Amino acid sequence: MLSNKRIQELELVMEFEKVEECFKEVSSWIENVGRNRLKETINLDDSLEMLLQAQKQFREFDLVASEYCRRGQEALKKMDRWEDFSSVDVHSYRVKLQTYRDELEEFCTQLDENRHRICETVRLYEFFDKVRQGICCTEENIKT
Repeated sequence: MLSNKRIQELELVMEFEKVEECFKEVSSWIENVGRNRLKETINLDDSLEMLLQAQKQFREFDLVASEYCRRGQEALKKMDRWEDFSSVDVHSYRVKLQTYRDELEEFCTQLDENRHRICETVRLYEFFDKVRQGICCTEENIKT
């Protein structure tokens, strides 16, 4: 039984090394591209036109970012079996795995929050634009 468990642990280490390339690619993209692009969406412009343009650009980025999130989550799912192993030999791999999981989770959460914030900001600006247009039309009707 001990031998079988050791063989399973070695198989998991080999599997981790294969999946780690995906983790590294996703992690590198998040660090070098994703976080910077999310920072760009913090300050949104004051006009509806500029906001709609920013939303369009964010949607394009969101498609790519969501794909990286999906790939990272699939890779993590492959490693779910690690939770059953507690030997010292696999501990360092579990720590790396948790680091990847935390980083991916944080980025995906920030992506969701930005997506929601931009959508709500656009809706708010559209509402205010309709109100402004309604006030202008009402003022013109009063003058005539």
